[in-house]
Amino acid sequence: MSGILDNCQIPKCDCIELGERRNAVVAIISGVLFFTGWWCVIDAAALVPDNADFNHAFHTCGAIGTVAFFIINSVSNGQIRGEAYTTGCIGQTGARVWLFLGFLLSFGSLIAASWILFGFYVVQGDQQYQWPGIAIFLQNALIFFSSLMFKFGRTEDLWG
Repeated sequence: MSGILDNCQIPKCDCIELGERRNAVVAIISGVLFFTGWWCVIDAAALVPDNADFNHAFHTCGAIGTVAFFIINSVSNGQIRGEAYTTGCIGQTGARVWLFLGFLLSFGSLIAASWILFGFYVVQGDQQYQWPGIAIFLQNALIFFSSLMFKFGRTEDLWG
C-alpha cells in the first residue's frame, strides 16, 4: 500500500513557468503580503485609537514576526545545505540553528496573535470592535506566509 501513488504523475503546467523572472515575482508577492499585513494593523490602530478597545501592546507580535522575517531570510539555502558556508566559527550547524530560531519566533508570534484574537476579542465578546483582533492575526499570518514565500519560492541567486 505504500507505493500506491508511485505511478501517479502531476502534469506540468507550462503557463506559469517564470524562468528568469521567478525571483522578481516572488519578491514582489512577498513584499505585497508583508505590506498588506502591516497595513491591516495600521488601519486597526487608526480606527480604534483607544487603548481600552485595542491594547497597543498587541503590536509586539507583529514586531517579533518582522524580526523573524529578517532572521529567516538572512541565511541562504546554500548555507543551510552546507554548500556555500563552510568556514567561520559556526558553519552549517550555526546557520541551521539561526533558521530554527527564526521559525520559532515566527511560529511564536503567530500563536500569540491567535491567542490575542480568541482570548481578547472572540471569547470576551463584550468589545465594541473586533477588527483589531482580526488585524493582529492577519498581520502575523501574512508576515509568516511572506517569509515562507521569500525563503522557499526563489532560486538561490536572488538578484541574478
